Amino acid sequence: MSDEKELQKMTDEMWTHYEETKDQFIQSIAKNMALYGITPSVGRLYGSLYFSNEPMTLDDMQHALGMSKTSMSTGVRSLLDMKMVEPVFRRGVRKDLYRTEQDWFKSFTALFSRQWKKAAESNIEEAEEAKLELESILAATVDEELKRCIEKDLARLAYAQNYYEWLLRFVAAVETGKIYELVPKQNKEEKK
Repeated sequence: MSDEKELQKMTDEMWTHYEETKDQFIQSIAKNMALYGITPSVGRLYGSLYFSNEPMTLDDMQHALGMSKTSMSTGVRSLLDMKMVEPVFRRGVRKDLYRTEQDWFKSFTALFSRQWKKAAESNIEEAEEAKLELESILAATVDEELKRCIEKDLARLAYAQNYYEWLLRFVAAVETGKIYELVPKQNKEEKK
């Protein structure tokens, strides 16, 4: 009997270690998703869905994470908008089921493209507005030092616009999948 108890204790410890290891990785996912403007709670939700062997309902998610159903619903909607989770249909199941998008490259493409495109377009627009204002001041001033400063700043703005236009081309390469011609996807099995 003592051997059985010892074996059960070791098994319980291994299960605990297993769960802690998964939780640690889920925390890492949540932390890194903040780079894309995703809150840690939504990142943990994503990680929990990713490690779930079966699609989950909002009730399942609430139980797994201890968050309110409203928070789960809001988080799932955000992840759906970012194409990081997808609904699943199961005959006979009345509640909505969700699972993570299996293709992380697709999720990254959707998330990266939306975030960076919005930022680049906004910065191009702001740079253009600043350029017009500076050109107006340049045309109206007689102060030579101010003219030199404006000309330097106009060159800086042109450089910034060039960068943001490049960034938009980069985003287009990600969206169209051309990026994978330069940086191919690689399966773990291919590395062996």
